Amino acid sequence: MDRLFYPAVFHRAEEGGFWVTFPDIPECMTQGDDMQQAYEMAVDALGLSLTTMEENKEELPKASEPEDINTEDGFLVVVQFDLAEYRRKHCSRAVKKTLSIPEWLNDAAVKSGVNFSQVLQEALLEKVK
Repeated sequence: MDRLFYPAVFHRAEEGGFWVTFPDIPECMTQGDDMQQAYEMAVDALGLSLTTMEENKEELPKASEPEDINTEDGFLVVVQFDLAEYRRKHCSRAVKKTLSIPEWLNDAAVKSGVNFSQVLQEALLEKVK
């Protein structure tokens, strides 16, 4: 469930550009000077909303089916959000972990100059793919 897709309604702004709303997340709105900027801002706004919900232990809303969305004075765009990629970019605060390994393995790794943190990170990244 790392890649999420939410429908967004892009509205043309009178002064130019677009403003964007997400029917499934009413508090999530943004704008951009052109289509590309509006889409990029929509991805960022969606990411901020979803990660805030996740941090607050709220259930993420189920995305509506595109055909069920009333676009009123705008048009529908499905916005893709990669939750795992967002976490990698924005949630990289280091946390300390304590672990146990056999003494002989520790001695051999120290002798070889192994970076324990790096090895653990690489192994965990491989495991969670």
